[in-house]
Amino acid sequence: MRTSVALAARPGFAVSAVTCRDDHTGWSEAETHTGYRVVLVNRGRFRRMADGLTETVDPTMAYLGVPGEEQRFSHPAGGDVCTLVNLTPRLWRTLAGDIARPARTAIYVDARLHLAHRRFLAATGRGPVRPGNADHDYALAEELLRLLAVALEQVAPGPTPAGERASRDDRTLVTRAREAIAADHPAAGGLFPLAELLDVSPYRLSRAFSRELGVSLTRYRNRVRVGRALDRLEAGETSLGLLAADLGFADHAHLTRTVRDQLGRTPTALRRLLAHG
Repeated sequence: MRTSVALAARPGFAVSAVTCRDDHTGWSEAETHTGYRVVLVNRGRFRRMADGLTETVDPTMAYLGVPGEEQRFSHPAGGDVCTLVNLTPRLWRTLAGDIARPARTAIYVDARLHLAHRRFLAATGRGPVRPGNADHDYALAEELLRLLAVALEQVAPGPTPAGERASRDDRTLVTRAREAIAADHPAAGGLFPLAELLDVSPYRLSRAFSRELGVSLTRYRNRVRVGRALDRLEAGETSLGLLAADLGFADHAHLTRTVRDQLGRTPTALRRLLAHG
């Protein structure tokens, strides 16, 4: 079951909150869309198949949909809540140039883009924009759009030099590693045990991560933990010591350093920021 609520509409793009309550391991019927769109996950995760590639989509990984692309979905982890940004062809050309169909459609969502996404949703109340809040919403929508422009540089920067594209095997390997980290598998706590779990060398796993996502495996794992910290802070968590212990940090100082490194703000400041939208 899929429902959609309009959040904002501006010249060039429209934003909707899409909730999917499916729970199945099989693939859905093929879907084909006519426009450009970016899908960011707010809660949950699912799998997507397009152009023969399968990827896991979660709060750390968005995707770009292009006209005429055939895609299928699977929801082995239950439902999800996503933000759908539809782009007009003119805005797409502004962001991506003359590239009509980029070589890859996966977009790495760093912690700053994730925070901007959450602030935008908080400002809109995850429902239709109220007239009294239009200016504030407009500013946040602009910020989200600016960050999307940066994110789209990952998939449409121009021709990629020969030999630099990650192979499909590397993409599959990174997807498996991301799934282990998302599931909080015991082996995901370190590079060597994770490589052993995936039956590859630590060197290959580390290199594949950097080539595919542009960040190290360590930074990606911290990105996931910071996302979980935002969930708890938004829900009103007051004990940084408890939060640090639950997320596997040495202490609250370690948590604070990691959050500040990823977002430029302390957990306390983020709690206030998210509480007030």
